[in-house]
Amino acid sequence: MSFELPYELVLGWRYTRAGRATRRNGFISFISGVSMLGIGLGVAALVIVLSVMNGFQKEVRDRMLSVVSHIELISADGGPLEDVNGTLQQLKSNPKVIGAAPFIAAQALLARGEDMKGVLVRGIDPALEPSVVDLSAGSMAGNQALPGIQELVPGQFGIVLGLDLARQLGLRIGDPVTLIAPNGQVTPAGVVPRLKQMQVVGVFNSGHYEYDASLAMLHVADAGKIFRLEGPTGIRLKIKDLHEARAVARELAPTLPMGMALRDWTQQNRTWFAAVQVEKRMMFIILTLIVAVAAFNLVSTLVMSVTDKRADIAILRTLGASPRSIMGVFMVQGALVGVIGTLGGMLLGLLIAFNIDVIVPALETLFRASFLPKDIYLISRMPSDPQMSDILPVVLISLILSFVATLYPSWRASKVNPAEALRYE
Repeated sequence: MSFELPYELVLGWRYTRAGRATRRNGFISFISGVSMLGIGLGVAALVIVLSVMNGFQKEVRDRMLSVVSHIELISADGGPLEDVNGTLQQLKSNPKVIGAAPFIAAQALLARGEDMKGVLVRGIDPALEPSVVDLSAGSMAGNQALPGIQELVPGQFGIVLGLDLARQLGLRIGDPVTLIAPNGQVTPAGVVPRLKQMQVVGVFNSGHYEYDASLAMLHVADAGKIFRLEGPTGIRLKIKDLHEARAVARELAPTLPMGMALRDWTQQNRTWFAAVQVEKRMMFIILTLIVAVAAFNLVSTLVMSVTDKRADIAILRTLGASPRSIMGVFMVQGALVGVIGTLGGMLLGLLIAFNIDVIVPALETLFRASFLPKDIYLISRMPSDPQMSDILPVVLISLILSFVATLYPSWRASKVNPAEALRYE
């Protein structure tokens, strides 16, 4: 038993391919090809842009979380916490918490000769800190491993600097540096800032320029002495699933003593993540308009095709084809252009998105330019993370727009009068 395709589908496919070898309707075929190319390029641009924005967001988030904890517990008044050990045990009892470490946060100045730089100082416990953040993956400079937070020893007043901060001050491992604390000593001459000579014992490289250029780490005991604090001012937590940080914070809040506040990583960087989402949404709308323009080029293509095929339509009608079948023929023609353009654009977009880490460096070498300067952007390479949740809506919208664009010309074709069409043939 042989299976035959509906003649509407066969004719629609034939009209889509027609005209490449003849001069009569070659222009129509050219316009059809341009519409197909426009849809493909629009879809490819959408896939590439959304993949790059996803990759950028994921890369920055992962690097940010190498120095920023999932959840932070801090004192509401900014002072030291009471019963730190008891609070640590209470937090660790939650099955969703996999790490907890105390810290002291303060601001200070680092001075080396005439060079001076404002820094965020973080007092940490080197034994517990690796349980909440992972600096090991980024603690490399070139191919050389750098001494890190494990070099901090209480009482020795060592300091670990971000790689870019150390470069800006011209510091190397073993160099002395002066830490200037704002909470100084009161003297008859006024308030004198507290100065402490320290030694650089390690360097970390998180890959996040903002932190690598402004963060300095001390042992929590040394930080307490320098800033005159009796204990840690907060506790950093790491949970199993970073996407549940807000829910876990709400779950932990009622179990904590009064005077303590919780904030998760999304709250600490709310403005940045909100800006990325707005930019992603706007790029989606703008590039979708490009796809819409290309899709509605099908209207002019099909209108010209209907005009060119009036005699064919009339013959089909005299052979018994219904107006519905005629409409189906031209809907198939337009839909095929949309489907081929959409699928081609999706494949092209995915090909570029999955190989953008090779393509962009090649273009930078070719044009001798840097698309992502490290001192301006948070990352220095072009990331990409294609996600089905973005690609599927792009494909569906493109197909829907292409289908809608076929309705009017196809309806016009179904209304052709056979007698009028054949009068001058």
